[in-house]
This record gives sequence, C-alpha cells and structure tokens, in this order.
Amino acid sequence: MLKLVHGTPLRGNIVAKALTTRTFATKNVASKPSLAQQAREKRDKTVNTVTLIPGDGVGKELSEAVKAVFAASKAPIEWEQFDLSGHVTSGDTLMKDTLESLRRNKVGLKGTLYTPVSKLGHASFNVSMRKDLDIYGSISLVRNIPGVPSRFQGIDLAIIRENTEGEYSGLEHQSFPGVVESLKIVTRAKTERIARFAFDFALRNNRKKVTCIHKANIMKLGDGLFLKTCRDIAKEYEGSGITLNDMIVDNASMQLVSRPQQFDVMVMPNLYGSILSNVGAGLVGGPGLIPGANMGREFAVFEPGCRHVGADISGSNVANPTAMILSSVMMLRHLGLEEHANRISNAVYRTIESGKVKTRDVGGSNSTSEFTDAIISAL
Repeated sequence: MLKLVHGTPLRGNIVAKALTTRTFATKNVASKPSLAQQAREKRDKTVNTVTLIPGDGVGKELSEAVKAVFAASKAPIEWEQFDLSGHVTSGDTLMKDTLESLRRNKVGLKGTLYTPVSKLGHASFNVSMRKDLDIYGSISLVRNIPGVPSRFQGIDLAIIRENTEGEYSGLEHQSFPGVVESLKIVTRAKTERIARFAFDFALRNNRKKVTCIHKANIMKLGDGLFLKTCRDIAKEYEGSGITLNDMIVDNASMQLVSRPQQFDVMVMPNLYGSILSNVGAGLVGGPGLIPGANMGREFAVFEPGCRHVGADISGSNVANPTAMILSSVMMLRHLGLEEHANRISNAVYRTIESGKVKTRDVGGSNSTSEFTDAIISAL
C-alpha cells in the first residue's frame, strides 16, 4: 500500500524521495546510474493512462484545472475521459463504459456525480462505482494550509471510512404504507479490512493513534461489531507503537469542533465518515481544500475528500480547484511519480501561502482559471 500524503510532509508523514542527481565526469569516464535511478527515470518516461470522470456541477472546471497543471508540469499522464453525469436514467450505457475503463486502467480521477433525492431517481453512481470496483477504503486528509485563515491551528488528521456497506447499503423497503425499513449492514470481514487499512495507513505515515468512531451504545449489534472488530485488529499492531481509542460519534462531532488536534487517524462506518469529513473541512477552510482517495485491492479512484457537486456555482469560474489538484497529486504518488507530485504540490502550497491569488471561498476574489494560472507559474 502506498503512502497517501498530498504535498509537503504531514508532521513527518512522509520523507519525499530524493530527486535524481546527475553526476558529471570527464568524457572518458562513464557514470552509470544506479538501478533505483534507472527505475525512476523509466517510470517518469512511461505514459500512464488514467480514467478521468469530471462529474457534475463544478467538476468539469476543476478537471480542466488539473489537466492544465499536468500539461504544464509535463506529467506523463494520458487521460481517458468519460463525461458521465448523474442527471440521467439508471440504464445509462456510459456508466458501463466508465467502469470498463477503470477496470482496464486501474486508476481514476473523478469529480462528484449528482445523485437525485427523489425515490424515483436512480441509485447513486458514486456509491455504485465503489461497490462494483470494491474500492472499500475512503481517505480524506484534513490539515491546516499556511495562508488559509482558520479558527484552529495544528490540525492534521486522516478520516478513513468504510465505503461499501453501513447505511449506504441501499437496502430499504416500505413494509407498510407510511413505514419504511432501511437496513444498515455491518460485516466482520469488511470491518477487519478497513481497520487494517487504517492501522497500515498510520504505520506507513508515522502516525501514532487510531480512533474508532461508533454508536455502539445504541446500535449494540451493528456498531458493537464494528468496535469489537477494531479492538481485535488493534492487537495485531501492539508492537508498532500505534494506540487505539474509541469515541461515540456524537461526542466525536463535538470534540472535532472544540479540540481537533487530539485526532490523528479516525476510522468509522460510511455515514459517520461522510458527516465528519465535512465537519473537518469546515475547520480548515472548506471543501475546496480537502483531497481524498478511494482505495481497493485492485483499483484506486481519487476525488476530493468532501463530495460536493457545487451545482450552485457551476460554470461561474469561481470554484477552488485545490482539493481536486491535491487529489491528483495523491494519484501521482500512487503511480510512483514522486517528482511530478512534489513539483505540483509545492506549487499549490506556494501559491496559497503567498496570498496573492485566492478564490473567494478562502477570502479572495480570483477565478478558478486565475488560480490555476498562478499554480502553473509557481511550478
């Protein structure tokens, strides 16, 4: 499993790989690069095909920003774009073509797809995609970014949620007129793998604590199983120095907005993760700053950590592309393209910290395209 930090090191989360050093010698002495250097150079020259799903709302504008930055940085990525939309019927063949592309390429970058609220509407394409590809582990990285004002400093946490079951199982029915039963599914097998995913993430990124979020005091069987399984998995990591604690979800919500620095890695069922990742975004400047990823054994799909369509600002060229660009940086790291990832993430952070070009969500007045141009200039 690869490290999934999205820019400069998160409290020592990652030591950026040293850039290839070229040694100069006399013409008579041939300098042979090391095997590691040769592998890096080959990887940097290999073109990777990635499935791109811009999504609805501001997704197309954010995707164009990513493509512009990648082109300027000469990142070896070829996009296979599918303009899939949630504003369609459930039988849309483009969804099948998109899934085939993801299965073929193994890696994707996506915006958020609209999901209708009406009971006559189709099931969420976002959820269906995660289930079909079994991309079970969702990561949202919440941290302070220098240059963005915040009520708190020292926030640096990872929210990890199980992606394929829980309240999002979609199993509900009307047993009697006016009575709806909605099933929450929790299995030991899927809880084990998301708990291991959280501990492995902590281990690989030099984090020291995992907090299990639950409501086992009320849902004693479902959330009780989730909590017990996390405790069982924690025993496998006793020698790693990583500790486990747990917190009831309503208390965790209060703690997150009063003392967020206490959290390091948080692992939880699907719905709780959806809510707390948005709370976390509000603490550090908004959803436009939170990168994210969805990981499985075979496939990885990267998308902003707070899944907002942004329909109200679609086409107005005011959306903040930071979350989408930093999600694409996580994708580059996943592909082993560290040098390109470092160049782009450093340019993003330099641009934000300078304060000269800011989108309106963080107190500025610049457009999406102006912010993107500033990042390109900072590469």
